[in-house]
Amino acid sequence: MSEDKRIKVLVLADHPLSPSGVGSQTKYVIEALLQTDKFSFICFGGAIKHENYEPMKVDPHGDNWVIIPTDGYGTQDMIRSAIRSHEPDILWFMTDPRFFGWLWDMEDEIRPLIPMVYYHVWDNKPYPMFNKTFYESTDYVATISKVTDDILKNVSPDVPSKYIPHAVDSDIYKKLPEDHIESFKKEHFGDTYEDSAEKFIFFWNNRNARRKQSGSLIFWFKEFLDRVGHDKAILLMHTDVRDVHGQDLVAIINNIGLINGEVIFSQQKVSPEILSHMYNMADCTVNVADAEGFGLATLESLSCETPIIVTMTGGLQEQVTNGDEWFGIGLEPASKAIIGSQEVPYIYEDRVSGVEVVDALEKMYNMSKEDREALGKKGRGHVMKNYNFEVFAKTWQNFMLNVHEEAGSWETRKGYKSWELIEI
Repeated sequence: MSEDKRIKVLVLADHPLSPSGVGSQTKYVIEALLQTDKFSFICFGGAIKHENYEPMKVDPHGDNWVIIPTDGYGTQDMIRSAIRSHEPDILWFMTDPRFFGWLWDMEDEIRPLIPMVYYHVWDNKPYPMFNKTFYESTDYVATISKVTDDILKNVSPDVPSKYIPHAVDSDIYKKLPEDHIESFKKEHFGDTYEDSAEKFIFFWNNRNARRKQSGSLIFWFKEFLDRVGHDKAILLMHTDVRDVHGQDLVAIINNIGLINGEVIFSQQKVSPEILSHMYNMADCTVNVADAEGFGLATLESLSCETPIIVTMTGGLQEQVTNGDEWFGIGLEPASKAIIGSQEVPYIYEDRVSGVEVVDALEKMYNMSKEDREALGKKGRGHVMKNYNFEVFAKTWQNFMLNVHEEAGSWETRKGYKSWELIEI
């Protein structure tokens, strides 16, 4: 289909070729829509540092997928310029609403011309009534998790919405042959391979940020080792150990004496294929964050048939169980503190008990290999049934085609009015 006949989408999100969860899911959505031969994309690629700011075309899509490197997620003037110069049919944006207050402030300029579609994440209750204005300044909302979907339906029930959870590429994130993984272990551990070969591996793949509880996990892992023996297990953490938004993890392991290979850091960005090897190498993947919109790493882990230990918060709780079966260990919060800021007046922070985390690590460690493998296989089945790429792609295709059909754009714009009648 020629470019001028395609539905053109202006995208605001993390750079879609970046390794972040938001970036990868943005890429997946775009690729799913390009499959239809009915869409083209102009993307503001934000949330990373850029070597240059020249627009780039993504092979093999050419003019149908152009990325404009951007600081942050853009500015009002950039949006005005993009709308006038590119004449998109839909504005699609994704991530936490705190990043888009400036965008909703100009919805009266955007929505008379084109619909605004928001892929929404929210971590927890109480129902954020302070987001109501944002929701109702949007034409359509896609929700990232069952928690987010429930929140939207209670805060703004009249806003058209669709539950579309994240998905993983199960052709990449899958169970790999044992001899293949052993070779990877030898390469990964190098001179320490012989010493590490029989150790139980817990994997943690997250940003080193406050809510991810990275420092707490290291302290709790030491308590676990004190129970079972310091030569029995490894905590492999794929993260930036000195992230400005997190803790100095090297200082922590030095302080508590985990300096003999008990905690290993993987700091280089790696391809999805290498990441899949890391999940396969692990016996269990852990996420004990106090807030998590979805938690993509644990879904990738389950797709590789590696069971998980997670906090029962946000999107993590729908991954670890389907309500009938479990695919790992879910930890109920020991406390639900109300925290907040000037932007977010209130939200629950789900803190787990250190004792329960240590118990869960020990329970997973003591589980037979056969039982862990059974958990992992069920987890893979859960991913394939509820978070597979085929359903993800088809849902997004139908959703966005429906948006264009119902809302139109420019001369065909419908379903929007900039005023309302209020009885006084």
